Parts: sequence; structure tokens; C-alpha cells
Amino acid sequence: MPHIQINDANIYYEDSAPEDTGKPVMVFAHGLLWSTQMYDKQVAHFQDKYRCIAFDFRGQGQSQITKSGYDMDTLTEDTIALLTALNIDQCHFVGLSMGGFVAQRIAINHPERLLSLILLATSADPEDPKMVPEYRKLLTAIRWLGMKRVSKKVLPIMFGKRFLHDKTRREACLQGLAQLQGNHKVGVTKATMGVIERKGIYEQLSDITAPTLIIVGDEDAATPYPQSERMHFAIKGSKLAVFKGAGHTPTIEEPEQVNTVISHFLECCI
Repeated sequence: MPHIQINDANIYYEDSAPEDTGKPVMVFAHGLLWSTQMYDKQVAHFQDKYRCIAFDFRGQGQSQITKSGYDMDTLTEDTIALLTALNIDQCHFVGLSMGGFVAQRIAINHPERLLSLILLATSADPEDPKMVPEYRKLLTAIRWLGMKRVSKKVLPIMFGKRFLHDKTRREACLQGLAQLQGNHKVGVTKATMGVIERKGIYEQLSDITAPTLIIVGDEDAATPYPQSERMHFAIKGSKLAVFKGAGHTPTIEEPEQVNTVISHFLECCI
């Protein structure tokens, strides 16, 4: 799969139909500690009708670990540059957690680029000050021990209790764990600092005009339901879907439900 040089960073991306410019485009932006792989089941579901593009943010997945550029504004610039380089004028944009932070900034500052906005397990607020010390402790552990030895401690942040305790989904959990363990500790550290130091943009949500769908799991410990509800009330005409028993990574925990809800939303948008 290809890489592309953007804003002094070598960015990895996957394009399901690079030669088919007639299909509407869906772009998938992953969450912190993840990569394009977190959307594998969404791409598989939507690629017949849409040109699906998923990419890795700098420092994560297969993209380059750069010295700087991990703040949300720079990541937004990276994403817009990627769309421009691929000659994509407009798209349906899907962002989960950190990807959602970027998605909201695109909707606010580049509204002409979006056909619709789909936000999963994300927030418009800055990081909860109560959580920052815990994340800094986690970063210290990653620096000293590496991502593989710390990854199991991250699972309760990424997944809900029902998913973690469901023996029938053990394979999916192990696959998710393997993805987390694949991260490089330097890239993870830089990316996490960008997330915990981000500025809130809640006051600007009223500027969003794109049709918007917000998805949240009722077991999401990282971005609890009230944060999604705040976004829903602030974005005019937005839709809110709550997944029972899902945590912070619904694309892996409840892929079929995610696909069904997004499909219905897109049918209503078109």
C-alpha cells in the first residue's frame, strides 16, 4: 500500500478504489494508539458503494514518526493535504476519538470538503484534567517498558466491560491487543501528548453545517456519553446513536452495528 509525503511527514494510506473517481468518497481517521486496521470491517462493508480511504496519522501505524506536528491543528492540515493530493474535493468523513478531534476541526474550518460528518467515541472538550496525570503515568510506563508490556493496561480504556468479558469475542479482543502492541513507543508518546494537550473547540460547534452523526458506547470510559450529548445539542440537526455495552472502540466491538447505523445515516444524507 502507498505512502505519500505531506507536510514533512511520510503518511501511509489505503485506497479501496484509486482508479474509480465516480464513487463517493469515505475517509476514515483512526483513534489514538490505533491505525487504519481499526476500520477493516467498515471498509469491507462500504467499499462496494464508496471509495474508502483510511490513513495513519503521523507517529502511528505505518506513518513516519516525526519530531513534531502532533497537535490537532497540524494533524488537520495533514488530513486536508492528503485529500488535496488525492484530488478529493469532498467526502464523507469518519473520525473516531482522536480522528474525531480532527474531523470536527475540518468541519469547522473546511466545511466545503465534507459531504457528511460521522463522529465516534469523541469529544469537543479538552482532556479532563483529572485524567491527565493518569495518562502521563501511562506514558512514563510506555517509555520505560515499551508498548507491548503496557498494552493490557490500556484495554479497559479502549474497550467496554461487556466486550472484554465476552468469551465469544476473545479473538477480536486479541486482534485488538495485537494492533495496540504494534505501536512504536516514541510515536505513541508524541501522539498521546498531542491528545492530552489539545484545546477544546466546543464553542465552535455551532459553525458545523455538514449533516452529522454522533456515535457513543454507554461503556465508553475515555469519552463518556455526556460529552457526546453536548456535541449533539451544539451541532444543529445532528443525530445521536448510543450503543449499549460498547466502549471506546465501537468499530471493533460492534462492527455490524456501526455499519448499519452509518449506512442508514448516509442513505438519509444522499
